[in-house]
Amino acid sequence: MTKSAAIQTQIPGVTTEGAIPIINGNKTSFSDPAFSKNKTLPIHRWAPWIAGFSSDFVSDVIREFVPCRRGLVLDPFAGVGTTLLEARLHNHETIGFEINPYAVFTCETKLTSDQIHVSELINEINRFEEYYIICLRSNYTPKNSAPKGFKTRSEFYNPKILNKVLIVLDFIDSIENELIKNLFRLAFASTMVTYSNYSYEPSLGRRTHAGKGSIDDCPVEQVICKKLNEMVEDIIWFKKGLTNETPAPKVISDSFFEFKKYLSSDSIDLIITSPPYLNNYHYNRNTRPQLYWLGYVSHPHDLIKYEYENFGTFWQTVRDKEKMELIFELPDSSLEDLLELLSKKNTDKGVYGGQGWANYATAYFNDCYRFSLAMREVLKEGGTAVVVLGNSILQGIMIPTDQYLADIAKSVGLDVLGIDIPRSKRIGNSIIQSNVRANKAESTHKLYEAVIKLRKS
Repeated sequence: MTKSAAIQTQIPGVTTEGAIPIINGNKTSFSDPAFSKNKTLPIHRWAPWIAGFSSDFVSDVIREFVPCRRGLVLDPFAGVGTTLLEARLHNHETIGFEINPYAVFTCETKLTSDQIHVSELINEINRFEEYYIICLRSNYTPKNSAPKGFKTRSEFYNPKILNKVLIVLDFIDSIENELIKNLFRLAFASTMVTYSNYSYEPSLGRRTHAGKGSIDDCPVEQVICKKLNEMVEDIIWFKKGLTNETPAPKVISDSFFEFKKYLSSDSIDLIITSPPYLNNYHYNRNTRPQLYWLGYVSHPHDLIKYEYENFGTFWQTVRDKEKMELIFELPDSSLEDLLELLSKKNTDKGVYGGQGWANYATAYFNDCYRFSLAMREVLKEGGTAVVVLGNSILQGIMIPTDQYLADIAKSVGLDVLGIDIPRSKRIGNSIIQSNVRANKAESTHKLYEAVIKLRKS
């Protein structure tokens, strides 16, 4: 196997230089996979998500690879369910794996919303509005309280807003229809940060640190009702888009690495997914408000399980370990050289440099290997996997994760059909420009997003 093209032609000797690799002429037949397009689309707009891909992208992939027959579509990292929803709308069977309980809840609420009677939902919205007004006017004392285990450095909600939020939760407890109750819970969970003293920049942090003022008061009921009324519109649209033969989707609250418990070998026609990037973005910590306020966790220890189940783990979980080794061989690849270079960067910074970040990258690529083996196992002969993955920059070193994943997949017996670059410029998070945990990125370093196409022959 030859070295990754990006390493050969753009990082001679594994330097810190790194422009966008030109693959397939940098042209693509796919739509921009950026999730931001989903913010205005029916059902997809119910819950914001920092990562993922657009419904247009998923539709393009489905039409290209399973256009004329019903197939079984898998998303091993389902997030809030873009792949699952689009596969269902295209009348395919669909199954997804997801470890984050809030994301699982969001997936299930979206995918089962067609079972709700719209008239009953509207009646509950009207009842909510009346209940809320009566409670405010009567100085009602809420039965609910803020979750005790949820700790933040400053007040999450100011007192007036907290009182309103607790009234909302009291009303939700009174709803008998479980599907409608879940819609209300999602309407709250998807808006709850917007009227808090925190915001996503893109990681969850205090508004004041982002130059924004605190929020002393807000018409919480109006914000939630706006979301609920969107849901009414979208459910009507959703029901029209489904047929009586549309198979029921499955959402599995477990790691994809446990796939043998749930999937047969040679059973999947198409995989569409986007695993966590090599950027240490902490999905579980950034959904702490939803996880605590919806009752999925009650103590910081409850989050540890999800940290260790996360694809590639996190830098925080491996930074103190002895040097980690790759669990696979990749002949003629520059990967081992790159990891060695990474381990020697900023060694004077202790766990904030050197081996800590090399361990994180090693753990990530070990999971890429396990992921590739799992894809080979579950795909049917002739089945396709389409994986969206961005490159990374650690300690000032550009890492073409897409190229390495393609090489790893090829090493386990999958055919690499190509790598497209539908988005040649992507905004990075704080890990890229941090001068505490990393060297600042050079101006030549560019973040891009790639689509890796694999097939089982």
